[in-house]
Amino acid sequence: MRILVTCELPEVALEQLHALGGDVGYQPLATSQELRDSVSDVCVLVVGAARISPEIITRATRLQMIVRAGYGPGQVAVDEASAAGVFVTHCPDQHATAVAELAFGLILALDRRIVDNTLALREGRWARSELADARGLAGRTLGILGCGTVGSLVARRARAFGMRVIVWSPRPTVECPLEPGVEFCNWRRELARQSDVVVVHAPEDEPERLVDAAFLENMQDGAYLVHVGHPASVDEAALARAIEPRHLRVALDAFSSEPASDVGRFRCRLCELPNVIGTQHIGPLTQQARQAVADEVVRIIRAFVVSGEVANCLNLANRSPATWQLVLRMRDQVGVMASVLDAIRADGVNAQEISSRVFTGAKAAWCTIALDERPSAEALEIIRALPDVLHLDLRAVV
Repeated sequence: MRILVTCELPEVALEQLHALGGDVGYQPLATSQELRDSVSDVCVLVVGAARISPEIITRATRLQMIVRAGYGPGQVAVDEASAAGVFVTHCPDQHATAVAELAFGLILALDRRIVDNTLALREGRWARSELADARGLAGRTLGILGCGTVGSLVARRARAFGMRVIVWSPRPTVECPLEPGVEFCNWRRELARQSDVVVVHAPEDEPERLVDAAFLENMQDGAYLVHVGHPASVDEAALARAIEPRHLRVALDAFSSEPASDVGRFRCRLCELPNVIGTQHIGPLTQQARQAVADEVVRIIRAFVVSGEVANCLNLANRSPATWQLVLRMRDQVGVMASVLDAIRADGVNAQEISSRVFTGAKAAWCTIALDERPSAEALEIIRALPDVLHLDLRAVV
């Protein structure tokens, strides 16, 4: 099995992939053309930010699985992969600790005016009285917009600092397990009105505008806003208008017009305003996060190679279009399943999913076959008449 890695992975992760017995190629700087020329015999493709186009998937005739070393599908052509029967997997939440750490670092930087202090020192100014207006965090209320893993980790850190924590999420509360002592808000404006500090981190697979003019109007005068989520989560124009009149302090790690590469020219109106600090989308960029992603990539590929398990798959149907299910108890003999499927095929019915469990002793098996339509009475009688079929039951899929 040939594995091609097209993003940076630690040497130890590459060694672990080699240990699986396959041929491992490493091309972290490959261009689109180089990828097209390299994938014909690749079985597992590991990608980061690279675009995996429909053409690349078409050329990769032996491809079985694409592993995205990050959250979500990135720039993988998922529909084309699904049509070709190629699994697309990802590494969710491996960056969560790094992003939560940055979020809290930005909260502290806003409160203690760390950036302003540093700039004053570089300019040769001692302005202690000017910069000594920190409020402190203990006893303050932290509001979290977005209740994923990052939100949970931010809440845990805030509680350690003696803060009250409230949360609003676009997802149902049953999908957002809360830390003990954390309160859930029913409305975004409720969170805005109560929070001394607001952290924005919505799930990347559901980007939506969480901070708009109405939300900002409801924020407390002098509150802090920290944005470490999807760029689309914050209305930057509305935020720029609100900062000075509302005396907001703002920290940003995500911007709507970020350069496509890691190096380039960049100007942002928000970053030129007073009481605004920023970082360059570095939330996920720690050694710990990189190692966590690499470990997850290895785990996914090992499970696939060793047991055929596909972990964290993004393109399997939650439910097949099957409308009927054939339940069979039969002897565990060569050719029994083939005979059953021959009868189904002759009836013009498509088997959507097949699962089988073998009993102790390997004398009998229990099999379920999901079908896209009801088989005819004649087909069922043919199957019942097979000598190794012990029982047959037809059930409608509810």
